[in-house]
Amino acid sequence: MCGILGGVWKQVDNSLEDRVKSALLTIRHRGPNDSGYEITSINGNCLVLGHTRLSIIDLSSAGHQPMYSHDRKYSVVFNGEIYNYRELRVELSALGYEFRSDSDTEVLLTAWQHWKEESLPRFVGMFAFVLFDHERGTISCVRDAFGIKPFFYTHEHGSFIFASEVPAIKALKKSKVGLNWQRAYDYLAHGDYDSNEQTFFKDVFHLPPGNIIRYSIATEELTTPEAWYSPLLEERTDLSFADAADELRERFLSSIRLHLRSDVPLGAALSGGLDSSAVVCAMRYVEPDMPIHTFSYIAKGSSLSEEHWADQVNEYVRAHANKVVVSPSELIRDLDDMIRVQGEPFGSTSIYAQYRVYQLAKERGITVTLDGQGADEMLAGYLGYPGQRIRSLIESGQYSRAVRFLNNWSKWPGRSVKWGVGSTLGQLTTGAVNDVLRRLDGRTNVPAWMHEGSLRDAQVNCENSRRHCPIDLRGRRLTAELAASLHRRGLQHLLRHGDRNSMRFSIESRVPFLTTELSQFLLALPEHYLISDKGETKHVFRAAMRGIVPDDILNRRDKVGFETPERDFLVQNADKLRVWLREDLKLPFLSSARLLTEFDSIVAGTKRHSSQVWRWVNFYRWHQMFMD
Repeated sequence: MCGILGGVWKQVDNSLEDRVKSALLTIRHRGPNDSGYEITSINGNCLVLGHTRLSIIDLSSAGHQPMYSHDRKYSVVFNGEIYNYRELRVELSALGYEFRSDSDTEVLLTAWQHWKEESLPRFVGMFAFVLFDHERGTISCVRDAFGIKPFFYTHEHGSFIFASEVPAIKALKKSKVGLNWQRAYDYLAHGDYDSNEQTFFKDVFHLPPGNIIRYSIATEELTTPEAWYSPLLEERTDLSFADAADELRERFLSSIRLHLRSDVPLGAALSGGLDSSAVVCAMRYVEPDMPIHTFSYIAKGSSLSEEHWADQVNEYVRAHANKVVVSPSELIRDLDDMIRVQGEPFGSTSIYAQYRVYQLAKERGITVTLDGQGADEMLAGYLGYPGQRIRSLIESGQYSRAVRFLNNWSKWPGRSVKWGVGSTLGQLTTGAVNDVLRRLDGRTNVPAWMHEGSLRDAQVNCENSRRHCPIDLRGRRLTAELAASLHRRGLQHLLRHGDRNSMRFSIESRVPFLTTELSQFLLALPEHYLISDKGETKHVFRAAMRGIVPDDILNRRDKVGFETPERDFLVQNADKLRVWLREDLKLPFLSSARLLTEFDSIVAGTKRHSSQVWRWVNFYRWHQMFMD
């Protein structure tokens, strides 16, 4: 796991090397074991490739980057892991290639040398890399299918700049980076972020998951992002439920085996929920004698505490349990660091629990952790996407089955018929009708503490851009929503949280659910295999894990995860937060006075608390740190 940066500058100046060194320092936490950069003159242009290294596989200096291919035609800077590098190395060796190291970076480079872009679907892993073709004078920038590893890029006066994190982009640029008003609105009004190519920084972009862009030094042309991976969504009808569970079991265990490859100590993040518990139990199943260290956040004295469930898993697999308990004062103490680490605003204080879990892992000498991220988006987790499932049944003409599903689904904890009906109406309505329904639920496109005129003048689209799925798949609306969540929106902000929090403490966080083979298999299954007609989410996965995960865990009907009692945190620190919110950000679209009035009403208990409060605090503090 590493950090990468660089670009092409059309006009070379004396400050470039200093800017490169400064940029490398901003991502030093991503790779504290080694760093390197090269500045190469090409036809009057300047090519920079920089890298910081967290040594995981082949700890020797042979893994230093930038790395060159044997024929010196290609050089690469790479962030991530290729878990099946050993199998690819055997295949490439049989084709006549020789290797100087045991590094997965060298395997990636050699695979590209032989197969070019066709090598990408062969990689099982998480990656963002930049590869320079010395003969053609072209740069290829690639991101993994799910966007597990970050990649940002921008232009400046004809220059092309890229990096693993925005602070490195800012350090490489000469000019100041401004605020993207559209993303600020999307986040503050609707809680939407990391759902498209735009960032909170004007003209700084994400490379979308599963995409590639190319830059030609000679022509200065940057191609538009092009998908190298898109999931196939055609339903399979050749597998019974039992056969699907058996096949899923083997595919999941195979992924766990690959994700355990490491030359440094491993651990696991354990919330006590089904997904993280399955990862930990599968680790024990495939490695009966391996020492397992788990790391859990405990919400002491709260109904959100999952300590009982984590204890049960730890006892079951004979793990070395490590727990962290946090207080509201600790959140305030670490808040600035967490906001700085994340680089952009985020959704809730729950990621502080994750932040502290990785901090504890670092203190215990662990360098790699396995995590259950991505399972909900693959297996219709959370609350089961009732609107999408009911819409599928309606479009298939199964009206009575849709009614039965709604009735059964609503009987589970945290659900209701009213919510299920509302979700379905949201799926079946568009435009003005949908806006009316949202207003009836107390939600508006432009809150009272925003100035609509200023937003409209700046051509900000004042709508909830995430209301409708970008994939149109009649009769398989749940499948379409899951595919969009996995590869276009939804999962991306969760992966961002995990990447930045783990990298803050130089921890490599691995996500064994997120392989294209596993996701493709699950997205092809009938929808009722994922969420049953009885309303059980992750239906086929629960069946697949029988005998590996304790039945009590598999039979759980609730979900908490690494959640914090957010309202308590905010109310107990209201005085300090109010000082932050009084700050004049000089943004015409915000009414600070109205915002403060609403904040005081929520703290006093005269108005209902919502996640919007956190978004105010987060955005104000982030703006003060990154924009002012």
